[in-house]
Amino acid sequence: MSILNWFVGNEDPSPRRGQPRRRVVPIWRRRGALIALAVVMLVAAAGGGMWTWNNGLIGRAADQAKWNLIALSGKLGFTVEDVLVVGRSQTTREELMKAVRLARGAPILAYDLEEARRRIEALPWIGSASVERMLPDTILLSVVERQPLALWQSQGRFSLIDQMGKVILNQSIEQFSDLLVVVGEDAPKNAAALLDILQTQPQLMDLAKSAVRVGQRRWNVRLRGDIDVRLPAERAAAAWSRLAEYESRHGILSRDVKVLDLRLPDRLIVRKTPNGPEIKIPPERET
Repeated sequence: MSILNWFVGNEDPSPRRGQPRRRVVPIWRRRGALIALAVVMLVAAAGGGMWTWNNGLIGRAADQAKWNLIALSGKLGFTVEDVLVVGRSQTTREELMKAVRLARGAPILAYDLEEARRRIEALPWIGSASVERMLPDTILLSVVERQPLALWQSQGRFSLIDQMGKVILNQSIEQFSDLLVVVGEDAPKNAAALLDILQTQPQLMDLAKSAVRVGQRRWNVRLRGDIDVRLPAERAAAAWSRLAEYESRHGILSRDVKVLDLRLPDRLIVRKTPNGPEIKIPPERET
């Protein structure tokens, strides 16, 4: 039977009204259980060596003995009853259940932790995971999910990418429509650095809608109002800071402009249309 209540504990084992409470001895305090567990652990530890010796008769017999002891541990109470999950946010319960592949009552010592970890880390949202036994009856999953950074537009399709520029999802991403859209073949791997720059000026960051990677060297940032900001390949953070200063002092973004070219370090070039005449504003003549 599948573990359907794996995020919660077992039902309250309190006695019925009028009946005396039975004293429960924890399974791990029973002498027989401890002895069986110790034997099973020793057998399992040796499994990679002596028991696989030449894949011969001794190895097969020892392997059978190992599984017999694991089965015995299950009868003594070392079985899976709960799965606890730490760190899950975006990953659905159903996705995790399929990756965990556990059934209630299965011997907990037979569960392959490493294989489970690999299956869980193959899920779209999972960056890393650890899987542990909490004897006698609980499996603990600790997951670190990938953080969504931006939407990558490529060949007319949108994909959600993380801080490393790796695709998380390319379907059902409507809830992330407020993220910055980046365009360009090498845009994903450079998106985190761009976001670091944009976030230095929060008042401008709130206006940024998309960014196009140009020549695998620099960015054009599209602001609300369809204003293109052309950043330089080098010292882009300084240029972005200069734009914030222009906006603070002169309200440049509220004027009838379509292109703000910051590629020259000593001036701002303004165009009222994408291909219109340039208006150069040197620092000493800012108006």
